Amino acid sequence: MASIRTVKLTKEYPGGVKGVDDLTLDIVDGEFFALLGPSGSGKTTLLRTIAGLESVTAGQLFIGSRDVTQLDPGRRNVAMVFQDYALFPHMSTADNIAYPLKVKKVHKAQRYATAEETADALSLQGLLGRRPSQLSGGQQQRVALARAVASNPDVFLFDEPLSNLDARLRLEARTFLKQLQRRLGVTTVFVTHDQAEALALADRIAIMDKGRIQQLGTPRDVFRAPANTFVAAFIGSVPMTLIPGTLAGGRFAFGEERLELPDEAATTAAAMPDGTAVTYGARPEYISMSSDSRPGAIAGPVQVVEHLGASLLVSVAFGDQLVQAVVDEDHEPEIGATVYLLPNPRRALLFDAEGTRMADDAPAEAGG
Repeated sequence: MASIRTVKLTKEYPGGVKGVDDLTLDIVDGEFFALLGPSGSGKTTLLRTIAGLESVTAGQLFIGSRDVTQLDPGRRNVAMVFQDYALFPHMSTADNIAYPLKVKKVHKAQRYATAEETADALSLQGLLGRRPSQLSGGQQQRVALARAVASNPDVFLFDEPLSNLDARLRLEARTFLKQLQRRLGVTTVFVTHDQAEALALADRIAIMDKGRIQQLGTPRDVFRAPANTFVAAFIGSVPMTLIPGTLAGGRFAFGEERLELPDEAATTAAAMPDGTAVTYGARPEYISMSSDSRPGAIAGPVQVVEHLGASLLVSVAFGDQLVQAVVDEDHEPEIGATVYLLPNPRRALLFDAEGTRMADDAPAEAGG
């Protein structure tokens, strides 16, 4: 096991495009760490740089106490699981699992004993003689994991290993992966564009955009206290509702509507002049809905009702945009009916004109 540290790490491609841009980051020994962001954000480039599959343009990379910036991939003692699993199609399950040990010139009897032991631990009994084409997607994924585990690495690197599974298998694999990492205690870096996976699995998450970290924190941190509007809109199974407006008389103004200021920014915002441009943010999970008028509520007609299982996502027209609320399945409104949405001021947020979260206390942890 080992920690990972980058110091002003940069990976620049021809044409001046930076996949990773002057990034300094510390990943703790034994941590399950997620790199999250949209396509092109730099998360996979950073993972491949840690693995040694991408060369470093500038900066340093440490695994444990070793400076591995210029080391070949094979000397870094990391194991990578790819999106497509990268199993050898002509090899059996046993041979695929044992292959990293063969590269390390481990004696044949020992490497197959290790392969069998690892396969048993990952519920692959009876499949050691099969080739990848004879395995299901979930079984192939476990073989790829077993191969990584068998090599006894200091670090696991996962490049969207669940994306090829169907929804049910993805949930099962997510739980399995979390249990496996906890049992082994190996430092793990997990790349995904799926925020639900990151929130469910990670001890900490780095949300990336354009090669830089927009926010670094626990799942609770980034969900409840996003550092900026980019993170706010990206994190959450349903994006945060963001309403542009101004400050007016100690309240948030949007057209003729007025909302109470969020508790966490009330003092800061109240000291600012009227007309100051701000953005009001509220997660649909923290917005209540009523068919009766209430002071400070957002009134509007229901546009869309989406079933989420035990709850509903209700979209309400508010001026020229939609405001969404997650409500109990027993309170389904009629399309076109006027309803009243009331954000919880203890959970609402306020962002300044640059999109940075405003707060009376210290800001959320941000990355480099």
